[in-house]
Amino acid sequence: MTADDDVALAAPPTMAYDDVVLGRRSIRGFSDRDVSREVVEQIIDLARRAPSSLNSQPWNFYVVTGEPLERIRAGNVERNLAGVPDTREFRPNPAYEGHHRERQIGVAKQLFAAMGIERHDKPARQDWVLRGFRQFDAPVSVVITYDRELHGADIPVFDCGAVTNALVNAAWSRGLGCCINSQGIMQSPVVREHAGIADDQVIMICVAMGYPDDSFPANSVVSQRKDVAEAAVFVGF
Repeated sequence: MTADDDVALAAPPTMAYDDVVLGRRSIRGFSDRDVSREVVEQIIDLARRAPSSLNSQPWNFYVVTGEPLERIRAGNVERNLAGVPDTREFRPNPAYEGHHRERQIGVAKQLFAAMGIERHDKPARQDWVLRGFRQFDAPVSVVITYDRELHGADIPVFDCGAVTNALVNAAWSRGLGCCINSQGIMQSPVVREHAGIADDQVIMICVAMGYPDDSFPANSVVSQRKDVAEAAVFVGF
């Protein structure tokens, strides 16, 4: 064990692993409680233990708060209201269809119901969309990038997914909530400029992070999941 590993183990988890996995949910409303650099460093220290192909660790984290984050929010909203096309650097998904589209609609209905947003209420629906571009007004945004020399390969982005999952679970174990959010990086020039992202990095995704506001209705939403019988195929048992 190295001295670096000692740091990772210095802060004990506040809950059991099962409690983290079963309790975690996406948080879209945050309190005004400050998030210290120290606790974010603890979270990243845990997340960096995520597996990666051949221990390549292609990820990097740009942790943004304060005035730089406000500039990113403002730029995202301004450009999206102006109709500036999506400029995500990692290839976007095609539109979902079939069961995937049904699940997407299902969680949207859960969120709108929790927030009291009616189907015909276009201003409220637009405000909800803009919250995503503002990264849900979270006090911290963690932008996950990967090394540009690996751009175009599938495994590095798989690895970034693993580290992002580890990040949000580590945050939950410390009492912080997160929402993995692609809207926040759709206007990549804005993010790249104000987060100071190096040219040798590709912007993958961002994570809104902060202490949950327990009074925010959408925070009570727990998305529905496929059960084990539907998701798993057992062979040779």
